[in-house]
Amino acid sequence: MAEDEYCFAFLDIHPLTKGHTLVVPKKEVGYLFDLDTASYQQLAAFTQRVAKAIDLAIPCLRVGVAVIGLEVPHAHIHLIPLQSNTINFSDPKLKLEKEELAQIAEAIRSHFI
Repeated sequence: MAEDEYCFAFLDIHPLTKGHTLVVPKKEVGYLFDLDTASYQQLAAFTQRVAKAIDLAIPCLRVGVAVIGLEVPHAHIHLIPLQSNTINFSDPKLKLEKEELAQIAEAIRSHFI
């Protein structure tokens, strides 16, 4: 969906909401806070750009941010379009068709600067 020299962003295939995106540094690190300062800052700046694109592409109150760090052994950040003030990872995941995921990704990509 989006990429720069240091990071990738792609839709979660088991999203909590439409537009739920994962942002991942290209540098392989298991724990977010083990990134060196420069890599952490690059990830933060890239995440901000992706969040702004999501906010423009997906109707929501705001884009929520979550760092769980236990599902996979690679640092990542969840960006989740919110319709309320909570994020609950126990909520049922959406089952979206491949075509709908592609449309959502394109909508977000079209706003990515």
